[in-house]
Amino acid sequence: MEAAREVYRLAPRLPREETYGMRSQITRAAVSIPANIAEGWARESEREKAQFLAIAQGSLAESETLLTLCGQVGWFPEQETHKLRGLWDEVGRMLTTMRQNLRKEIGERK
Repeated sequence: MEAAREVYRLAPRLPREETYGMRSQITRAAVSIPANIAEGWARESEREKAQFLAIAQGSLAESETLLTLCGQVGWFPEQETHKLRGLWDEVGRMLTTMRQNLRKEIGERK
């Protein structure tokens, strides 16, 4: 959630003409991360949980790519994105661990 809030803090720095382009894309991808974690965790089966965590990890990768592009075109200075990159690193590690644990649980039940 903190990472998504950080994206919303940065989003107003984007050019006005990007309101329906990059701004929309990066905010949707960032919100998708905690939303898919929450939706997956509310599911009954480990397989469904794993599927939503995989989607969250994909949204994380998309968000990181969009952030990198924003930096490369000069919209987000590197020092302004340092906190967000740290948060995304942490979220990525957590998602990897949760997905590994679910895979073990699924494998043990076979």
